[in-house]
Amino acid sequence: MQLSEQEIVRRENLQKIIDLGINPYPSAEFEVNIDIPTLRDEFVDDEDRFTDLSVAGRLMGKRIMGKASFAELLTSSGRIQLYISRDDICPDENKDLYNKMFKKYLDIGDFIGVKGYAFRTKVGELSIHVTQLTVLSKSLRPLPVVKRDEEGKIYDAFTDPEQRYRMRYVDLVVNPEVRETFVKRTKMYTSMREFLNRKGYLEVETPILQPIYGGAAARPFKTHHNSLDMTLYMRIANELYLKRLIVGGYEGVYEFSKDFRNEGMSRFHNPEFTQIELYVAYKDYEWMMNLVEEMVEKVALDTNGTTKVQVGENVIDFKRPWKRFTMFEAIEHFTNIDISEMDEVQLRATAKDLHVPIDETMGKGKLIDEIFGETCEAKLIQPTFITDYPIEMSPLAKKHRSQEGLVERFEAIVNGKELCNSFSELNDPIDQRERFESQLELGKRGDDEAMVLDEDFLRALEFGMPPTAGLGIGMDRLAMIMTNSNSIQDVLFFPQMKHKNEEQTESEDGAE
Repeated sequence: MQLSEQEIVRRENLQKIIDLGINPYPSAEFEVNIDIPTLRDEFVDDEDRFTDLSVAGRLMGKRIMGKASFAELLTSSGRIQLYISRDDICPDENKDLYNKMFKKYLDIGDFIGVKGYAFRTKVGELSIHVTQLTVLSKSLRPLPVVKRDEEGKIYDAFTDPEQRYRMRYVDLVVNPEVRETFVKRTKMYTSMREFLNRKGYLEVETPILQPIYGGAAARPFKTHHNSLDMTLYMRIANELYLKRLIVGGYEGVYEFSKDFRNEGMSRFHNPEFTQIELYVAYKDYEWMMNLVEEMVEKVALDTNGTTKVQVGENVIDFKRPWKRFTMFEAIEHFTNIDISEMDEVQLRATAKDLHVPIDETMGKGKLIDEIFGETCEAKLIQPTFITDYPIEMSPLAKKHRSQEGLVERFEAIVNGKELCNSFSELNDPIDQRERFESQLELGKRGDDEAMVLDEDFLRALEFGMPPTAGLGIGMDRLAMIMTNSNSIQDVLFFPQMKHKNEEQTESEDGAE
């Protein structure tokens, strides 16, 4: 491993700290007794209760001023200025802790713990007057230099997306807004859990490795179980297992699931992604639309304090009620063409007239979906429910109660992209078997996303499943919206990246 000049200096400083008799990686606990926001909110000048503070974090700056210096400490909760006096941290005759270790051998990025008391400087800056300083961890690589002007605007930063995604641990240190993105993501999960738990629904776990993949139209990742000598698939959805639990007697179950689809990658797609799926007995898709409106409105309020969220150039308002179109109504609204009575030949001709790309593997339902996707989806900015899909597109949804050839299904579209998908779940085992068999025929025509037949799931339905409403929400897509992020990679701590060889990785790591 070839070291940069700065890395060599840091290793030399490490040894010099050891030579002073200081352990740069101590094992003992360092207790933190306050966070920075609390200190800023509650500190009053000369208040006695802030005289015994203990905080820890990264050293992010030093201003050496002879016998006293100022430093900046970055903690997990925020930044705070430190005032460090030689005579305070070195009360005896040996001043090496200040003159050598602090002034010379501590580098930006090193972890330190400090104890002291709060005060305001002459210019009013809240600071901690340090009375004790402890080295907690020596950083052997320099952090990228991030500069901000007096207004806080960044003009030199660690901004290259590929480097940021590959070295998220650095991104989180130098770009505080990135940390806030993931704080908001956690708030989303907490908000949903609170909402669903209050309604009495049970959070469950279902298998990630499955002998038969199902519950969605997607290509799976395949692996092999050595002990059982069998092929297994990483789940593309958890729907069929959750519905088995409804068969088993639960009236409402949900799961935040990691799912995996062996498909292309884009700023809206990652092969590993998170969704929440919810199934509630004795309900239908109309009921579920109302629940989605209520829940996502709450998530917006809990995450951002308002139902209005800035997403790029658009302001998305999640306040109820949301707009509703049937799929055919939406297509007619945006194209002035009624395709509701067209057969497959007419749909192909219409797709060609509308310049919608299609191929010979597509059946009637897929053609309708492509026409909708190309002519409508991007124009639906405010939260909109698209309902009543062709039966060919939805092999797990119940037939529409009044419209022949359709199913009771909706998708919520926000900012031009699908956010969630929901059905009145198909609970007729005979109809379900016929739908699976139709999917097998599509697979023979070359549709590699067609569903496979799951005999155990059909057996479960034959024991009886009550009328049920099901829902799936893409948590990564929702996080993109709630945090005004341009790419799905921005809301994943560690997105999937193309492999790089060791030489390229090393050159990246040394970047300033």
